[in-house]
Amino acid sequence: MRILLLASSVVLLSACTWVPISDKAKSIKVIAAGAAPSCEKRGEVTVSVKDKVAFYERNTLRVRDELETLARNEAPGIQADTVQPLGDPANGEQRFAAYRCGR
Repeated sequence: MRILLLASSVVLLSACTWVPISDKAKSIKVIAAGAAPSCEKRGEVTVSVKDKVAFYERNTLRVRDELETLARNEAPGIQADTVQPLGDPANGEQRFAAYRCGR
C-alpha cells in the first residue's frame, strides 16, 4: 500500500508546475531557436530545473516549459524583452540568449 501511495504521489506531483511566472516576465516574448534577431543582445542566461525526481523522469514538455518560464523570469533583470533558446535542454539545464527588441 505504501508503494502505491508513493507512486501516486510522484505522478501527481509531476503534473504540478513548480515555476511561477513573475508579473514582469509575462510580457517577455520567446522566439524559436535559430538565427539571432536584429535586436540588441543583452546577454545569456542559463536556467535549470529537476528533470528527475528520485527514479521518476519528469515529463519533457513540462521541463521545457519550466525552463522557458525561468528564462523569461530572468530577462527583466538584464533589461531584455525577448529570449531565444540556444539549444535543447540537457539534464534539466538550458541556455537562452536575451535580447532587447524594443517592443
